[in-house]
Amino acid sequence: MSNTDLATREPQVFGAVESKSPGRLAWERFRRDRVAVIASFVVLFFVCIALLAPLVCKALGINPLTLDRKALNDYGLPNGPFGAISRKHLLGVEPGTGRDILARLIYGARVSLLVGFVSTLLTTVIGVVLGIVAGYRRGKIDAIISRFTDLTLAFPSLLLIIALTRPFTQRLESFGVPEGNPARLTYIVLVLSLFGWVYVARIVRGQTLALREREFVEAARASGAGHWHMVFKELLPNIWAPIIVIVSLSLPGYVAVESTLSFLGVGLLPPDASWGVMLGDSVKYYRADPAYLFVPGVALIVLVLAFNVMGDGLRDALDPKSDRQQLG
Repeated sequence: MSNTDLATREPQVFGAVESKSPGRLAWERFRRDRVAVIASFVVLFFVCIALLAPLVCKALGINPLTLDRKALNDYGLPNGPFGAISRKHLLGVEPGTGRDILARLIYGARVSLLVGFVSTLLTTVIGVVLGIVAGYRRGKIDAIISRFTDLTLAFPSLLLIIALTRPFTQRLESFGVPEGNPARLTYIVLVLSLFGWVYVARIVRGQTLALREREFVEAARASGAGHWHMVFKELLPNIWAPIIVIVSLSLPGYVAVESTLSFLGVGLLPPDASWGVMLGDSVKYYRADPAYLFVPGVALIVLVLAFNVMGDGLRDALDPKSDRQQLG
């Protein structure tokens, strides 16, 4: 082939190289983790059931507060095997009251997830703000926030939540919060947020300290960028990955804590439905009706496990250097 032919030959056009954002790359890595994807669908199922609780119960013809005495025998126990499971009561009825377990399980998920989501939101907002401020400003501000964090960690949070329930709920009621369970749930959310933000703040502070010395931050500072620009344009977009992981792993913890407090009589009170209330009531009947203990216990385990597995999947997807990603 002559040089003239080489000069006049059209260059071969190869397929364009598609650039992918970090978010898209993380999503593709997450999709490859089948266990995490299945866990995400389980979480989505529980969330949808909780959001659509009234519609689901209406479609099934059940109510969490309706008493069905005919489903109980003379001793107040379910009249039939496995907690009186039937077409009318797909998961049986509660001993002593005859309330439908499935309906109470659905409404209990609503309470647990509500407390978990709101507590996680408040905890994340407070922790991210204070963590970024402490890591970015350093000096006296960092010292004050760090000492306040240490002081908060020194308190036995669970013991204080139990001991201060009555006086604080009464104070909330005096401020206009509806009496009873609304005040108790508000108290739980506020106290969980008060003690939970410190863990978020410590992680965010460490990430901020590592980022503030990076070249792109130094370049923005040299160009005269203000504090708001540095925080919201330079630092915060680069720590969203650990924040997402923190949220996914904190939420199931708050769901479990709400159930624990309701089990101990500190959270939601009957006749309103809660998984913790159901577990607390089932202890009295675990020999005569073990199905009543089994149903809410398994539901709580499945939900918390699904959240944790999904959180692990998110952590691995957002960290390209993860060992599990390299093995995949």
